[in-house]
Amino acid sequence: MSISVLRTADAWYAVTPSGAAPIDTAADSTARLLADREAIDAAAAGAATVPVEELSLVSPVTAPCRVVAQMTNFASHAADAGLDPKAVPLTFFRKSSGSISGPREDIVRPAHVRLLDYEVEIGLVIGRPVPVGAAVDDLADAVAGLVVANDVSARDLQLPKTQFYESKSYPTFTPVGPALVLLDADELRRFADLRLRLRVNGEPRQDRTAADMIHRPVEALRALARFQRLDPGDLLLTGTPVGTALSAPPKPVQKLSSLLPDATRWRLFFKTEARNPRYLRDGDVVEASVATDDGAIDLGTQRTTVRDAR
Repeated sequence: MSISVLRTADAWYAVTPSGAAPIDTAADSTARLLADREAIDAAAAGAATVPVEELSLVSPVTAPCRVVAQMTNFASHAADAGLDPKAVPLTFFRKSSGSISGPREDIVRPAHVRLLDYEVEIGLVIGRPVPVGAAVDDLADAVAGLVVANDVSARDLQLPKTQFYESKSYPTFTPVGPALVLLDADELRRFADLRLRLRVNGEPRQDRTAADMIHRPVEALRALARFQRLDPGDLLLTGTPVGTALSAPPKPVQKLSSLLPDATRWRLFFKTEARNPRYLRDGDVVEASVATDDGAIDLGTQRTTVRDAR
């Protein structure tokens, strides 16, 4: 049965029907908390609670940790980018764990970034060591739980440089939470039923289930284990569905622009994108949530506000 774990600046909590019960643990990281499962279970069964709404939540995934992300991993997103979903390879990129922020913190847009985009994602939180060469046959072999994440992206840095690390690693570019939801093996098998939703200022932007994924999490973990060690508390982001601000231009436009010099093509592209109202701006409120339609598994909703760097 799932247990939702919350974190504040100085404590961990397990969500119960009556509120949030403090976890009696000395853990100062997600990895150490996951090793203290008895304390988590005891809190989940406890009676002494505080109202969840009174907690000032921070990310339930602590830094430093590895943050790995799958690239173009939803069929709807691939098609929107002008790609054939059946031909999209399984690829990864890294983000700095310094980009992790809480589920209520502001997303800070650096002064030099013009095209700030959003990507609601399901994050897998690793629960046990996965050394290089390890066999991963089931999500429960490696994953302790799931989180809501937003892979915030500076598109005007990412695209001309093909530079994912910089464009996605600024502070506050990975809001995580509100909860780390610990799931058992049977619950993890419902992964494809999870629905990802994102709204900006109340307007629906993204809405798809994980069944739209091209490469499922077990496949991704197996691929990572061929070359990348993973440890408890590490975070794997599993891709985003259609609906981001960035969208591929029509095919005729793509063909014409391919005839232009690079500098001219990018100048025209950014001139057009600057008029796109879907990019995030100062004061925008972003709500991202993940849950099954029947509510049996609910990772919660994060609510963040975009602020221009001062």
